[in-house]
Formats: sequence, structure tokens, C-alpha cells
Amino acid sequence: MTSAPTGPVPPADAPQENVPAGTSAVVVGGGIAGIAAATVLAERGVVVHLVERGSQLGGRAGAWTETLSDGQSFEMERGFHAFFRQYYNLRALLRRVDPELAHLASVEDYPVLGPDGTSESFAKLVRRSPFNVIQLTHRTKYMSFGDLFKVNRKPALDMFRFDSEWTYAEYDDKSASDYFDSLNFPDKARSMLFNVFAHSFFNPEENMSAAELLMMFHFYFTRNPEGLLFDVAQRPFSTAYWEPFAHYLRERGTTVECGCVASRLRRRQGRWVVDTSSGEIVSDMVVLAVTVPALKALVDASPELHEESWLQRVHSLGLTNPFAVWRLWLNKPTEEGRAPFAGVTEYECLHNISLYHLFEDESREWAEKCGGSVVELHAYALDPQLGADDIKGHMLRGLHDLYPETRDAEIVEERFLLDQDCPSFAPGSDSARPTVETPFPGLCLAGDSIKLPFPTALMERAAASGMMAANCLLAPLGVVPEPIATVPRRGLLRARRHDRA
Repeated sequence: MTSAPTGPVPPADAPQENVPAGTSAVVVGGGIAGIAAATVLAERGVVVHLVERGSQLGGRAGAWTETLSDGQSFEMERGFHAFFRQYYNLRALLRRVDPELAHLASVEDYPVLGPDGTSESFAKLVRRSPFNVIQLTHRTKYMSFGDLFKVNRKPALDMFRFDSEWTYAEYDDKSASDYFDSLNFPDKARSMLFNVFAHSFFNPEENMSAAELLMMFHFYFTRNPEGLLFDVAQRPFSTAYWEPFAHYLRERGTTVECGCVASRLRRRQGRWVVDTSSGEIVSDMVVLAVTVPALKALVDASPELHEESWLQRVHSLGLTNPFAVWRLWLNKPTEEGRAPFAGVTEYECLHNISLYHLFEDESREWAEKCGGSVVELHAYALDPQLGADDIKGHMLRGLHDLYPETRDAEIVEERFLLDQDCPSFAPGSDSARPTVETPFPGLCLAGDSIKLPFPTALMERAAASGMMAANCLLAPLGVVPEPIATVPRRGLLRARRHDRA
């Protein structure tokens, strides 16, 4: 773990613990990024008003209450989330309401499953790079010693040469698919070792930056000192984290307002005015921690934000292909010994299987009471032309093939989500991507679509960006920043070369 840039540096004199009395901020967006920003600001005495358009906090990691046909209520989510050990900033955030991270439980393995019984395990890999890569390459069944001599050495070694400036200059205009092709890995090895990994970032290989992919390799594997395994939430996110966070923030003077839509930003006498569905809010500072469509709409509706070059950056952001989540309540159990989470490859419209009854309390209770199981199927980077029925058909055939015991099981309940709101990381997009800082004093951006100056991804990217946004706003006030951590910033080969220079 290393420290990461936190934004502008406070003045040279001793930083203050708290802001001047009455300093205020509006945080638009109650997902991970918004909660992170609001938390850091509120802890330093800022009077925060957090507005969220949804009915609950959490954003894309949120949950909401639904009811089964038997009258039992449950918390539905947008899909399984893995809490990797190198999510230093997210985990530090969660410790505010769960100091021991007691709501997280470790996963011993997450196998990758393919047709005809093929599988790959990531259990018991050494943590240290490059020995983890060597060990995985040595023990995989899908790559022979002779295959190693056929691998294209230069792009393969570039996995260990990550450096933000060099990697994005070299690879951002190339697609992840082209990069995979250049490696010359055997097809089966590519499928079992790489394809699931790429799909997990929601972007299709042919429309994902190879530089972004190499950053992901760096962050999750080649320079991750924590190992490749992760933790899962044992309770729904709403009850485990977001409801406690609403209480935590309110205790520190924050107004938490859900069901509130921000529509425009204005300036008045040197302060920010945020127009919302519940009225205008006047503040000294603003953090916009919203989805890509919401950010574009808010900026477009705010003429005072129409600085041409920055406006182009905001409009350069895009959405990737749709994703699907299908949760099934089955009247039969899954076979003993199944992993709680498995990646899936070579199946159309099926990329992982999560057995919720093996790790989440609500699902476990239902399964024990009914003698069944709760299974969730995910598919990422879907063809936008596919309809729900086609996707569900592909998903079910894959489940029955991989877990044959489910073929005769009755679907007692089901919930299906098909959505498209995850950010795109298309080839060539990095140089135009907006950063946390904006041209407007007192206004910052946060979220997993925003460019950060260190390797990070997904939920961790959201948490780190929110903390950075808060730090940027606090710096002019001379207030101590929130510590931000990351994995080593350069790849193993690039770091040694840099150190010798």
C-alpha cells in the first residue's frame, strides 16, 4: 500500500483540523463517491447537504426493499460486488460504520467455469508479483511449456511495465481485444485466464481501452500486494452500510435528502446555488457525484458551467453496453461444495454465478426455511439489441449446463434487471476524460467515470474520487486532507527502471 495524490496541497502553515464555522457544501449523488465526499467534509466540520435522486443511499451499490409472494420482505440489489483487499479507501470508508468490517466475509476461491467441465482456480496463489503470475501460468491446464515460447514477449511484459503516462500513451488508442490478440495466447488459456476478467469491467473487449485494461491488470493482479481473493457482504448493503451511513452523517450535521433531484447550478454573490426538486440550496462548495447521463444533463442546464474545453470533457464521457442481473429463488438446493461466486466464460449472456444463500443472511434464511437456494446470474457488456427473454434464455441454459442440479428446480420467485448506466472506457477516451478538479472554484467531480492520477477501479475508484474531491475543496481552507492509498503506482519492470534513472 502506498500513498496517492490527494489533490491541491494545503498552505504551508500547520493544517487545521476543521473548516471555519458555517462553511457549507452540497454533495449531489448518494452513491459511494458522494458518501465518501460527504463523510470527509462532514468530519472536518463542513455543513453538508447530501441530495440523492433515488429513494435510498448507495447508488449502483445500493439496495431497496421488495416483497416475495409469501409476504417476506427482502433487500434487492443490482448485483454481486467483490470487496477486494486492495480497496484501501473504500474499506477505510466502511470502517466508519463497521470498524472491524464484520459485515464482510472472505471468499476462499472464485473459480472460472467453462463448457465441458473446464475450470480454473485462483485459490492459494502467492501474493507477491511476479511469482503469482508465474505460479498461475505454471499450474494452469490450458497453457503448455511450449505455448510460453509462442507468446509475444513485448506486450506480455508490458503487463509489468504499467506507468500511467507511458501506458496510456502507448495503449489507450488500442482496444483490449487487439491487445489480447497480440499476446498470442492459446485460445483456451485466453478464455479461462483473461476473458472473465475483462468482462467484469462491463466494457466489451472490442470497445475498451487496452491501457485501461492494463491498468486493471496492474491494480488487481500484477502489483496487488493483497492477493487476488476478496470479501463479500454477509448482509444486504442497505442494512449493513447505507442506513448506518445516513445515521453517521446526520450525527455530524449533514442533511441527507433522498428522492431529491438536482436540476441546475448557479452562482450568486460568490456562492453556489443548487436548484433541486425541493428548492434551492445555497452553499460554498459543491461535489457532483452522479452518473454520466445525470452529469451531462446537470451541466447542460447550467450555463455558468459552459467553459468550452471542460464542457467537451464532460460530453466525452459515455456509457458502455447494458448489463443484466437475474436473481432466482429455487425450490431445490445447489450441490454441496459449490463456490459462492464463480466466473463464467464461453457462454453467451452469462459471466458469473453467485449463490447468495452461501454468504448473505436473508438468502440463507430463506433457503433453510424452504429447502431451496438463491442464485443470481450476471451478464455484462451485452449486445444492446438483445431483449430480456433472449438474455434470460441464454442465462438459464448456461446455469443448467454448469450446475446440472438446477435443471429440475422450480423457479419460485425471480427478479430481473436490465440496465445501462455504467461508464465506458473506450479506446482513446482517457485524454479527454474530466478529472476531479474543474475550472470552477469550489466545484469538484467524483465517481467511477472520473479520471484519477493513480491506478484504481470500480467501487474503489468511486470512493477514492469522493475523498479526492473533498480534499480539493478543503485545501484552500488549510484543512488536513483525508489520507488516500493505492497499490504501487508503477509496474514491477517500470518501477525498477524508474528507480535507476
